[in-house]
Amino acid sequence: MSSPAGHLPVLLESISELLGPPSGGTVLDLTAGRGGHAEALARAAGAGGRIMLCDLDAGNLAFAEARVRGVAGAEVRSMHGSFANADRAMLAAGWAADRVLADLGFASTQMDDPSRGFSFQNDGALDMRLDLSRGETAADLLARMSESALADAIFQLGEDPFARRIARTIVERRSRAPFRTTHELAIAVSAAYGPKARESRMHPATRTFMALRIMVNDELGALRSLLEAFRATASKFPSTTWLNPKARLGVISFHSLEDRLVKHAFVEWETAGLGQRVTRKPVEASDAELRANPRARSAKLRVFEFASEIGAVR
Repeated sequence: MSSPAGHLPVLLESISELLGPPSGGTVLDLTAGRGGHAEALARAAGAGGRIMLCDLDAGNLAFAEARVRGVAGAEVRSMHGSFANADRAMLAAGWAADRVLADLGFASTQMDDPSRGFSFQNDGALDMRLDLSRGETAADLLARMSESALADAIFQLGEDPFARRIARTIVERRSRAPFRTTHELAIAVSAAYGPKARESRMHPATRTFMALRIMVNDELGALRSLLEAFRATASKFPSTTWLNPKARLGVISFHSLEDRLVKHAFVEWETAGLGQRVTRKPVEASDAELRANPRARSAKLRVFEFASEIGAVR
């Protein structure tokens, strides 16, 4: 199934059910993407609703802002940058969020654009940056990282058992010419797998590409900073300024490293009396959604509701 926005938002029904804001409420969408989730939440907020959109991808952010502005009665603002700085945007606006969403996945428009370098399905520049205005590219990282650092990253972030063999192959091949394209890297990783490449249930380069993308965008560092910001803010209830008591935070993760960080944070917050987990187990896509949008297969949604004051939940 296609969408005029070029992207189908995952778990939309669950998001609407679990994160639907109160009438006139304030929504903070930390990863606006193409605006699918934000549009639905803006409609639920109705007249007087306020929507803050954040994204690293300036093009997608502009598209999402225009899309959500089309919802009658919604006041919309946006921030181009890391969601780790979303609290500053809310403070600058003088807003306090009732509902917060972080969809840690990528828009189909990004994955399907060869020039972005996220996928090896089509040849393109080895970039992988979400924010094209700053930072090192994947090609830059491959050019400077030592063999041992590459091996550790591919093993820890990509969870690839052939990490050391892959790193060795990359270093040997870059000594002849730097990596510039996605196909060059995919070919090198496949060569490192050798005959095992034919036995792999996924493309041999899948985990290496994921590890590089995580490093390029500092995805886990940004997520840790975000979770720490929410904990620090909730610890000050009811005297906080950008997050309302009884607010709900929903996080959609797409791989185990992200989901583990979110799960452990939510458990720790609940133990500390900062609120309670709305979802004890992650919400996943239904069979019907998977048929319509196979990219939702690895999506996991966890939701936390903050308390009205410190220690209100024990």
